[in-house]
Amino acid sequence: MFNVDERIVRIHIEKLPEGVYLATSEDVQGLVAQGRTIAETLEIARDVARKLIEAQTDIHLPLADDSFDYPLIVS
Repeated sequence: MFNVDERIVRIHIEKLPEGVYLATSEDVQGLVAQGRTIAETLEIARDVARKLIEAQTDIHLPLADDSFDYPLIVS
């Protein structure tokens, strides 16, 4: 069961030629996170998503909802 303040953000993760991982999202405009491991990338993406969602909520920007790569819970 999700917390009332939680939502699912779908992200896309790819491994770059440099050996690091890059996370982006069509659900949260501007979400870009990079890490040395998938776990680190997910942690950074969660923090970035949380901040961007807060900012978008403050100015009432809609979130996209038409693709799925990976569910990420942000609280």
